[in-house]
Amino acid sequence: MPSPALYGALSALLFTSVPLTPALDAPPSETRGTVLAARRAAAEGIAFGSCPAAEKLPPSVVCGTVRVPLDYADPDGPRIPLTVSRVRASGPAAGRQGALLFNPGGPGASSTYFPLAADLPEWRRISAAYDLVGYAPRGVGSSAPVSCQDPADRVTGPTPAPNRPSEVYKRERIARAKTYAEGCARRTGPALRHYHSLNNARDLEVVRAALGEPRLTYLGASYGTYIGGLYATLFPHRVRRMVLDAPVDPTPGRIWYHNNLAQSEAFERRWADFRTWAAKHDAVYGLGGTAREVGASYDRVRAELAARPAGGRVGPGQLHGAMLAAGYDDRFWPLRAGALAAYLKGDPKPLIAQAAPPETAGPDAGNGRAVYTAVECNDAPWPEEFAVWDRDNTLLAERAPFETWDNAWTNLPCAYWKAPRQRPLDVRTDPGALPPVLILAAERDAAAPYAGALELQRRLSGAALVTERDAGTHGVAGGPNACANGYLERYLLTGAVPDAEKGPEMTPVRRASCAPHPEPDPVSLDGRATKTPAV
Repeated sequence: MPSPALYGALSALLFTSVPLTPALDAPPSETRGTVLAARRAAAEGIAFGSCPAAEKLPPSVVCGTVRVPLDYADPDGPRIPLTVSRVRASGPAAGRQGALLFNPGGPGASSTYFPLAADLPEWRRISAAYDLVGYAPRGVGSSAPVSCQDPADRVTGPTPAPNRPSEVYKRERIARAKTYAEGCARRTGPALRHYHSLNNARDLEVVRAALGEPRLTYLGASYGTYIGGLYATLFPHRVRRMVLDAPVDPTPGRIWYHNNLAQSEAFERRWADFRTWAAKHDAVYGLGGTAREVGASYDRVRAELAARPAGGRVGPGQLHGAMLAAGYDDRFWPLRAGALAAYLKGDPKPLIAQAAPPETAGPDAGNGRAVYTAVECNDAPWPEEFAVWDRDNTLLAERAPFETWDNAWTNLPCAYWKAPRQRPLDVRTDPGALPPVLILAAERDAAAPYAGALELQRRLSGAALVTERDAGTHGVAGGPNACANGYLERYLLTGAVPDAEKGPEMTPVRRASCAPHPEPDPVSLDGRATKTPAV
């Protein structure tokens, strides 16, 4: 999922380890192909002009196209277009530091909106020094889109979301996963095998060259941190500055099956955080004075929606999808608590507004999920026997029922994938191979558990880690934490990172901490912010 910290702010303007040899593990043909593609892109450049209407961007943002090889082993073969967006640095030319390229994660998300950050207070000094550049990665939007099913065939609601699925339900989901995997292979064809993270990292190198930048300045969030880690491993000499926000664990043996299991466990902790917060504000919401009582209120809503979907479109599956957003970003907490409270008082309208799927499917409906599935399934081996998925997720759901099975169903097409799998590259750099990288992480992040930030810092020699303590919103950069934003701005403008301190093994590590950003204010059912009465 894209980083909510930046994406949320911009939306207001719009509306087990497998050791591998680092770098040398890349096939020589694809390494040569990347070099050739980058040279070609540097010669061609980017012809920026008006953005396509589908991007819904104001005239201040310009767009262009970079063509990259579909297959880097065949750089003279078919090329696919990547849409690139830009706003020029607003400061004096003498202070310009080049282009800052952003990937928001997913897989399956576009960052063409990123230039709009120039209008946000948190980004003004950065946007004075840098061109802000976004792009639609391969497969996304107009960038040679991946498709796995007709948009009209999507299951939109109401749907169930059982914490303890029956054998009948499991068989239904297996059939659905097989159909989806077959649809990806049929609708995308032989090109499907080329949508994976290693090619996403190679695409970054080509975009860098097309922008005319001798070295890459990059901000990656969530899954975008994995692309950044791969780039740093493959092209360390091309890194100028790199910010990796809300990192995923890049350990080869965890890509992606085991990372998804860890994510489900972490969401259980974050779900408890929401329930604890709602209980603290029981005077406002009336969902219960303890986290357990709030959970019981939620279960009551689930049961009622299973019997009578709200508005005919919101069942337990849609409710869960809406509540999952609260696990990503605590700014959703007042909205979701208010919707639950209103529903239990007899008013389903807020819940329908927040959870109902669109009544009509647009032409790009399902594209994000298709790219997510293609990249994750192509990136690494997955268990191919459902018995393995059933065992692992049944055990995990006993202690982490909130997200476990829904996460499993999302990824299950990878068990039946038709395209060849990649061998994950070991993300790792030698001392002095690249400049210090800045890693940002929230300690209670569920989508990217904090252990991944520690592992990434260990693998990228000299990297610095800034931690937002006791917070869990997925994505720190450009969010409400002024301390973290200060480290981000200072690094991008000067290259400075926190000083080294003694780590657990008395070895120097670059780390710093920030206090958590304030918890969200509760919102009463009439929509006004309120304060909890003093006890």
